[in-house]
Amino acid sequence: MADPTPVIDDLCAESGELDLLVAELSPEQWDLSTPAPGWTVAHQIAHLAWTDRSALVAVTDAGAFQALIETALAAPDSFVDEGAEEGAALPPEKLLATWRTGRTALAEALRAAPPGARFPWYGPPMSAASMATARLMETWAHAMDVADALGVVRPPTDRLRHVARIGVRTRDFSYGVHGLTPPAAEFRVELTAPSGELWTYGAQDAAQRVTGPALDFCLLVTQRAHRDDLALTAVGPDADHWLDIAQAFAGPPGTGRPPKEATR
Repeated sequence: MADPTPVIDDLCAESGELDLLVAELSPEQWDLSTPAPGWTVAHQIAHLAWTDRSALVAVTDAGAFQALIETALAAPDSFVDEGAEEGAALPPEKLLATWRTGRTALAEALRAAPPGARFPWYGPPMSAASMATARLMETWAHAMDVADALGVVRPPTDRLRHVARIGVRTRDFSYGVHGLTPPAAEFRVELTAPSGELWTYGAQDAAQRVTGPALDFCLLVTQRAHRDDLALTAVGPDADHWLDIAQAFAGPPGTGRPPKEATR
């Protein structure tokens, strides 16, 4: 049974790094557009606060979370945007305080969770470690949107190992949301971490494989960059196709980012 402490620690560190990025922003900067259509910097932080709050309810009150599920089912195409809109309408200092309070409460609840506990979610139930990993992935991805809006380059860290792991584990899900049958054989994935360490997944003798920088793989599976702009190599037709449809996040297939050449 995986100890969730390391990933919870990394989630807190990832959130803290994003906090430093937005803590001193002017009102005009909170209103800057991000690569997500219609979403400002404020929308990005509001979405994280909203999702952290939903996760906290899932961890602490399964009955109350069922009500959130019913709300989502009643408006499947709009409930995420509505949550972001509501938070983005708050004064920046109020939004920031709400996000800080919620993410702290969630981390504390995950640390206090009984070993082996599983919590309801909008997809399959998740363990404390899985919930923290999913929150880290989303925090990192939305922080990239904020950084893009501010014209800031965020140096990658080895906390990306959690994002990469989700990206590999959701391979079959990526096929499923496109109405496709996943390949029967597993792929070998070899990624170079920011530290230079090699992260490997799958059988060493797998016929099909994906290799490249871990940062690029994480940008791909969170759809924060187009494949054409990334240094990822696929060997085998199925592995090559996977890189066109990969997504580590729940929900329907996203449109992703256009290649940089298309935006010039």
